[in-house]
Amino acid sequence: MKLKDTFILLLAILPLTACGGAIEPGNTAPGAGQTIQAPVAEAHVSQEPFLYEAVATINARTASTISAKLMGAVQSVNVQEGDMVKKGDLLVTIDPRTVSAQLDQAEAGLREAGRAQTSAISSRDAAKAAADLAVATYKRYQELLKENSVSKQEYDEVESRSRQAQAALAQAEAMVEASHSRVQQAQAAVEQATLAKRDAHVNAPYDGLVVAKLVAQGDLASPGTPLLTIEQEGLFCADLVLPERYIQSISIGQPVKVKVPALNDLEATGNVGRIVPAADTQSRSFEIKVAMPEGLELKSGMFARVFIPVGGAGIMLLPETAVKSEGQLTGVYIVDEKQIAHFRLVRTGKSYGDRIEIISGLSDGQRYVPAIPVTLKDGMKVEAAQ
Repeated sequence: MKLKDTFILLLAILPLTACGGAIEPGNTAPGAGQTIQAPVAEAHVSQEPFLYEAVATINARTASTISAKLMGAVQSVNVQEGDMVKKGDLLVTIDPRTVSAQLDQAEAGLREAGRAQTSAISSRDAAKAAADLAVATYKRYQELLKENSVSKQEYDEVESRSRQAQAALAQAEAMVEASHSRVQQAQAAVEQATLAKRDAHVNAPYDGLVVAKLVAQGDLASPGTPLLTIEQEGLFCADLVLPERYIQSISIGQPVKVKVPALNDLEATGNVGRIVPAADTQSRSFEIKVAMPEGLELKSGMFARVFIPVGGAGIMLLPETAVKSEGQLTGVYIVDEKQIAHFRLVRTGKSYGDRIEIISGLSDGQRYVPAIPVTLKDGMKVEAAQ
């Protein structure tokens, strides 16, 4: 039985060894021999603008810190942080008793100056009448002196009285001018006191949003004391600093892209509104303000990124549909001269909309599949789709 078993085993081995050795593993591509229709394009290096990404802060275009103009206790504060106000709305009331007393005093001074002016005018009128009489008398005595009807002594006395009357008239007119000046000063004091009394009521300078309340009822206000901070409604800008080496690349009115991460990466196009002409001596940078479009849900203090074109660079951009990821590997399908597709590993860079930068792995002029079909495999023959 053992001999027979050995003979059968040898017969089973013979067909395997008759082929001349072990089978080598194959290296045929998965799609070899198959054909697929797909678009084919050529990769080229293009001149794309280099974007400088600047960190920015959203701020209101117009923001005002409203301060007191007079001294007094704060009687009422009619708004809170977050309130919307209209131009002319009453915001804060300051005790007006001090300025009311000043106004009363100024008005009394004006009345006194008015009475003094009236008295001065009356005195001037009397002096003018006396001067007119003295002049007329003097002229008559001149004629009488020629006729030797009066003595020289009488003539000299009349002439002297005429000169005295003219001097009294000049003095009276000067008093009228002085009283007029005092009236003007008193009127100015009344106007100033009236304005100060109006300053006891602090009103909104424009439509806006109250972002800071800096006083409370009962606080003592004095000229220059901050009361409230208001931002103009709906108008914002992105403030950034730009290094001096890029300042020649930007101009007033230039459109730039702004991204606000807090608003779900909101992208908007703003316009350069202001460039501070002097650079900061510490950072060697310029302050730039980018005017944002209206209607966005922006708030002061939000973080933003501003992308500023500052020159061109030769880069290769492919559609995102041409790039395929397999695990941790990223590649594209190139098409050789025999129309065979090969998966080529590439290194990618930044995204530019629906295109992606190819840093390495692909040469200028190489053909590739811009929109990879689901069934495309390495080694397939590609028939260019129209």
